[in-house]
Amino acid sequence: MAKNTQPIAKRCEALGISPAVLGYNGKKSTKRTAKNQMRKKKSEYALQLTEKQKVKFIYGVLEKQFRTYYEKADRAPGITGENLLIALERRLDNVVFRMGFAMTRREARQLVSHAHFTVNGKKVNIASYQVKAGDVIEVKESSRSSVAFKRFLGEDAVAVNVPAWMTREKEALKGTILRLPERADIDFPVEEHLIVELYSK
Repeated sequence: MAKNTQPIAKRCEALGISPAVLGYNGKKSTKRTAKNQMRKKKSEYALQLTEKQKVKFIYGVLEKQFRTYYEKADRAPGITGENLLIALERRLDNVVFRMGFAMTRREARQLVSHAHFTVNGKKVNIASYQVKAGDVIEVKESSRSSVAFKRFLGEDAVAVNVPAWMTREKEALKGTILRLPERADIDFPVEEHLIVELYSK
């Protein structure tokens, strides 16, 4: 299984995003010289490419798979850029992260691929699985006693800001998709029209 192994702090700084978007506490940082801080104005192509790289990096998707998402979004009714972001939000690894059952999307992807979750009672180990309204995502019974999930239980558990399109039952290690995500649910700055312009060339 292909995976993105780029260094988090350096990549976040290059793309102009906060490590918190990826689930990191914001203490990650990297030093850059004054020379690197004096950059020339980016070209239109560079802006478009950076926006695509930003979204790919946040969701942990590589180029071939990202292109497939774009092509499906372009064929679907509605606005292509919004369709693309919504499809990425619907990935099971992203949903696990959003529900607070993993600290980062990278960790969520690993937990999903190791078959720690069920969807509507059935084991799903595909990180790119697209959730639907009404789906119930749950930590598998045999996985609940593991250290990976015990840290999310009890009074000392990390507080999670669950998006409006889902609910989370912390003590049951379970969550439900109330509706499909919308553009307004995307919680990081992105100009998706630049991605569409890049692929439309």
